[in-house]
Amino acid sequence: MMKKKSIPASKPFLILFLCQIISALDVPLDSKLLEELSQPPTITHQSPKDYIVDPRENIVIQCEAKGKPPPSFSWTRNGTHFDIDKDAQVTMKPNSGTLVINIMNGGKAEAYEGVYQCTARNERGAAISNNIVIRPSRSPLWTKEKLEPHHVREGDSLVLHCRPPVGLPPPIIFWMDNAFQRLPQSERVSQGLNGDLYFSNVQPEDTREDYICYARFNHTQTIQQKQPISVKVFSTKPVTERQPVLLTPTGSTSTKVELRGNVLLLECIAAGLPTPVIRWIKEGGELPSNRTFFENFKKTLKIIDVSEADSGNYKCIARNTLGSVHHVISVTVKAAPYWITAPRNLVLSPGEDGTLICRANGNPKPSISWLANGVPIAIAPEDPSRKVDGDTIIFSHVQERSSAVYQCNASNEYGYLLANAFVNVLAEPPRILTPANKLYQVIADSPALLDCAYFGSPKPEIEWFKGVKGSILRGNEYVFHDNGTLEIPVAQKDSTGTYTCVARNELGKIQNEVHLEIKDPTMIIKQPEYKVVQRYGQVSFECIIKHDSTLLPTVIWLKDNDELPDDERFLVGKDNLTIMNVTDKDDGTYTCIVNTTLDSVSASAVLTVVAAPPTPAIIYARPNPPFDLELTGQLERSIELSWIPGDENNSPITHFVIEYEDGLHEPGVWHYQTEVPGTQTTVQLKLSPYVNYSFRVVAVNKIGRSQPSEPSEQYLTKSASPDENPANVQGIGSEPDNLVITWESLKGFQSNGPGLQYKVSWRQKDVDDEWTSVIVANVSKYIVSGTPTFVPYEIKVQALNDLGYAPEPSEVIGHSGEDLPMVAPGNVQVHVINSTLAKVHWDPVPLKTVRGHLQGYKVYYWKVQSLSRRSRRHVEKKILTFRGNKTFGMLPGLEPYSSYKLNVRVVNGKGEGPASPDKVFKTPEGVPSSPSYLKITNPTLDSLTLEWGSPTHPNGVLTSYILKFQPINNTHELGPLVEIRIPANESSLILKNLNYSTRYKFYFNAQTSVGSGSQITEEAVTIMDEAGILHPAVVAGKAMASRQVDIATQGWFIGLMCAVALLILILLIVCFIRRNKGGKYPVKEKEDAHADPEIQPMKEDDGTFGEYSDAEDHKPLKKGSRTPSDRTVKKEDSDDSLVDYGEGVNGQFNEDGSFIGQYSGKKEKEPAEGNESSEAPSPVNAMNSFV
Repeated sequence: MMKKKSIPASKPFLILFLCQIISALDVPLDSKLLEELSQPPTITHQSPKDYIVDPRENIVIQCEAKGKPPPSFSWTRNGTHFDIDKDAQVTMKPNSGTLVINIMNGGKAEAYEGVYQCTARNERGAAISNNIVIRPSRSPLWTKEKLEPHHVREGDSLVLHCRPPVGLPPPIIFWMDNAFQRLPQSERVSQGLNGDLYFSNVQPEDTREDYICYARFNHTQTIQQKQPISVKVFSTKPVTERQPVLLTPTGSTSTKVELRGNVLLLECIAAGLPTPVIRWIKEGGELPSNRTFFENFKKTLKIIDVSEADSGNYKCIARNTLGSVHHVISVTVKAAPYWITAPRNLVLSPGEDGTLICRANGNPKPSISWLANGVPIAIAPEDPSRKVDGDTIIFSHVQERSSAVYQCNASNEYGYLLANAFVNVLAEPPRILTPANKLYQVIADSPALLDCAYFGSPKPEIEWFKGVKGSILRGNEYVFHDNGTLEIPVAQKDSTGTYTCVARNELGKIQNEVHLEIKDPTMIIKQPEYKVVQRYGQVSFECIIKHDSTLLPTVIWLKDNDELPDDERFLVGKDNLTIMNVTDKDDGTYTCIVNTTLDSVSASAVLTVVAAPPTPAIIYARPNPPFDLELTGQLERSIELSWIPGDENNSPITHFVIEYEDGLHEPGVWHYQTEVPGTQTTVQLKLSPYVNYSFRVVAVNKIGRSQPSEPSEQYLTKSASPDENPANVQGIGSEPDNLVITWESLKGFQSNGPGLQYKVSWRQKDVDDEWTSVIVANVSKYIVSGTPTFVPYEIKVQALNDLGYAPEPSEVIGHSGEDLPMVAPGNVQVHVINSTLAKVHWDPVPLKTVRGHLQGYKVYYWKVQSLSRRSRRHVEKKILTFRGNKTFGMLPGLEPYSSYKLNVRVVNGKGEGPASPDKVFKTPEGVPSSPSYLKITNPTLDSLTLEWGSPTHPNGVLTSYILKFQPINNTHELGPLVEIRIPANESSLILKNLNYSTRYKFYFNAQTSVGSGSQITEEAVTIMDEAGILHPAVVAGKAMASRQVDIATQGWFIGLMCAVALLILILLIVCFIRRNKGGKYPVKEKEDAHADPEIQPMKEDDGTFGEYSDAEDHKPLKKGSRTPSDRTVKKEDSDDSLVDYGEGVNGQFNEDGSFIGQYSGKKEKEPAEGNESSEAPSPVNAMNSFV
């Protein structure tokens, strides 16, 4: 009985189908076969249905198709024929239906908007593409609008509308500031799906003038910017908290329609203070866990790949501490058409039957319509073999003329589906696709599968024969598969032979032969066995195999189903695995796997590692010395040494060290020769001539070195000429007229024979001279006299002995002795950079006059005198060395306003050359040092006497002294600063008209025409009355009040302070009333009414403090001054100007324009040494600080 069954996909031949479909007639995807078979057109590539193009680039509308014969292409536009030959801007690619519309050379994309459809046609039918809607992308500009600033009360909600221009496709919206930084978003502030920016409640930090909405049109890579929006948040105390209110969507319910497969986005944004938190639920159901995402701080619910099951009511709940609000969105999921069963291509034989099925679903249910070769089937040419039954076309008794391409269109209000499926009626004689005489090799007792891939139309019948004249195969021992494969379920040795496959139909017959060989199976006849081994022992697993002689096996060992460890202890032999020095980690399962090209077998065994039984304590020690040294194989330059190792003493020998003694040159001295591994007991040693060798061996283990072995017998090598020449040959002169040649002598064993000498040769370089040579012995130096000064020489030293010379030595370059340079550098120039730094230049000396190795130049310089004192001092010369062939250098650390001299000398290895003529230069003035002292004496009620010493280093001609002073009150605050300029020839000054019992701080410094020097400070106190003269308390450094009468306890002072406090209180009440009324703040009137007494100039009748200077570079430490000291106001300082009354942005205006910010005077520069105290605030300043 013949059996038939379908072959699994894993069997040798895989049946593929034409255009990846299953049809009535299976067509193997054989490239040669497909080239020969006729086939209707099939669309392989087309542009998307909704095709948005860049209006700046050429429009490419794709349409590719295949068929046999190759199809031709045509297009329709807006339902009518599109004649591309009449439009010079439109071309079609060769062997393709793809259109290229040339926009870049004058065409306009808008002119080619429309609906395009491609038709691919050959003699067997016509396939059509989808309707391709071409639309150019648009990125219009923002409409001009006047944006008013948003004035919002703190805690209120706010929505900033973006309203971007309508583009194609719609733009991506984002908000940034003027610096192109994204505006931060949070639960309180976030962007909605429509692009608007929502504030659940505004805070003062939201005030800014650069809220800018940007629209990015990705298709054209352009970004449009909306005009900046200004938001100003004003505060009211207290801020009222509010329960949530939805900003979007409005009302309590809304609806949403989404299409199946799309992304559903639902949004809820709420206002409220505190900021509400959003929660989402689905009424009567759960949110799909694997498709639900929350975005925009949970204000947006996102469900991907929606289906009809996602329809329902979705509720968002906004909640804060004051309450909650909710909104229900009713979601309906509709569906554009989608395939249930798309029509598939049919390949039929003449007279066969078949069906095309087109089933689609959608919401609403789509309608199905058929076309034949692109024409509605109702008006297409009739075919008696064809019958349309709704979504199915039934074909009966087809003929070759029935071949055609059918289109199924499934459409509803949300879209359409279009599918091409051809009916191809073929009449073909049988063909066998399996290669002829193919050889199959199978292991005995395994299934054998013999292929016979075929094609024909009508479908051929397949028969198998064994042998050339064998009978047809039948019976239960064979299985015949539908694809032509013959299966022998259990192949035996007698199954070997030639098999013939015959394919026949009404159009012809063809046959093919294949061959089958049956191989013996691979077997493991000696399998590895379970082993137990002690730790540090050795174990071996066997794996002996038997295999077919024509197959080449490979053996692999695994440990625990993984590769063997990369360890030299694992030794893999032909039939075994050996593990040396077993450890606990070697425990496991070991598997032997044998592979051939046809089969694979394996066997496993377990290894168990156990601890060794207790043994006596092992004593580890250094090894015993080797013994019985023997020399064999004596040659002129080599010999073989062998020995017997001593006892290891429980620690394996790691290596042997071989040493030698030269009894001829260094008797009793042993030298290292070489070393070998501990497993080696012989070594081939290299020898040198003319050495009387004896050898000894030292064994080494982890504990240490053994004692040396007894020396071997002596072996004297024959003499030979030297192999090498002396090393480190040099030529350096010690005197101007000699050359000292030195070298390293050869060691005894390097001499290679008796009579070691050295041939020393030299000649002047770059001169056509012969070599001069001398032979010396027992020295390593030779002096050549009478040489010119510092000239190069070529030098070589060659070794020789009684048997001959060493190889020719290499030459080295030396120099005869150096002498002092002959000439001084010329053209020495000095360029003074500043009062302490100068740059010196010189011309280099000719190299011939250096008479040695040029090491550099030395600059000697010294101060002659100070130009301010005209007094000479001890001359201390300074030296700067500049290495190499430099021709300039910097002279730092000079003293200002001084006269200097310098000279330059060249330096070689012998010493310095003559000095250049002394060059005189002068440094300019600098700023002076601080005065040497400042004393304050003779205090009276209203005067102090100051005495000082001139600066130690005036650094120029003093022009004047600058004295600054200011009072210090009992709170350590500094009062107005007064500056006095004093002639340079003065050394004392009496200050009059001072306040009694007052501490003053003095700043004193000197000046030259360059500027002011550093200052010194002192403090002093005028006396309280004439009765008790108080000596001034002088303190250097930080201003601090010393012990004195506490003015705060005086009655007149207490009364004055009470009056000032009352005045301040009245002013504060007046300001508060006027501010609440929103009136203007009369800055000018206030300034006139409350002029600061501290900025009044000194009256003539009050006396003066000497020459008064208010230089801009030395302004006092006051912070409240608002007018110049002469009480004049510059013309540009308008009465209404607020520039001088505020710093930075402290000044602000009310909504009615009134000035409400603090105003104060501009900061002035502090004294040179700075001060931590500041001017005591006047009543006006105090009032300003409270407004």
